[in-house]
Amino acid sequence: MQTLHRARDRLVGERTALINQLRAILLERGSTVPQGRRRLEQYLTTMSDPEGEASLSPRMHRLIEDMRAEWLELDRRIATFDNEFAACARNDADARRLATIPGIGVLNATALIAAIGNGQTFARGRDLAAWLGLVPRQVTTGGKPRLVGITKRGNKYLRKLIIHGARSALPVLASNATPLGEWLRALMKRVHKNAAVVALANKLARIAWAVLRRGEEFDAAAVRTEIGRNRGKGCRAATDVCWWWKARWPDSRTGVLDT
Repeated sequence: MQTLHRARDRLVGERTALINQLRAILLERGSTVPQGRRRLEQYLTTMSDPEGEASLSPRMHRLIEDMRAEWLELDRRIATFDNEFAACARNDADARRLATIPGIGVLNATALIAAIGNGQTFARGRDLAAWLGLVPRQVTTGGKPRLVGITKRGNKYLRKLIIHGARSALPVLASNATPLGEWLRALMKRVHKNAAVVALANKLARIAWAVLRRGEEFDAAAVRTEIGRNRGKGCRAATDVCWWWKARWPDSRTGVLDT
């Protein structure tokens, strides 16, 4: 399963490089396309007629059509992997439980299970978050501990998947009337959005560990945070974690009490 994920990630990288080259070709000839893969697809569809884009020569039209064909083939191969992962997730009880967590989909679930199994390797959720490089790095000088950016150690691919999942789940979770939603709303008032995404990714990793260890589905109402406990008790040192934008987000020791 991990080999399949690596093969899919290589294809995604090739597709991204191809899309970037397409944008560069169009930009060099005065055609600026809005961001987004779908926007570029729509633009290329409208200019499929060789006479539709006067700034491009016939040879450039043929080149772009060839690159579009390569793009479609990469999409087909990536979709084949996605369908295989979906079939594996449907037949795996742990993957189905992980999929109940917001931000954890088929890719995240199958990659997590392939990498850590049922989570028995880690004694607590924070150990999994540390293994993924989602915890703050400590720099101590003269006996004064200082927490800086996340360590970015461990499994880079899993960390990327979980952060992307947290980014997609953030708007929905922040609008929910749950303890997790309350924590996110309070957090987003004080920090940059990207810092909140990383903090949520840390929390999702710990929730995933708890779901795997306990063999239970995710229950948003059961998630407890330490916001109320820390509020007004001089917890500045515990939350003063600097990210690469110098934004602040709660220390990974605060959050889901699943350990």
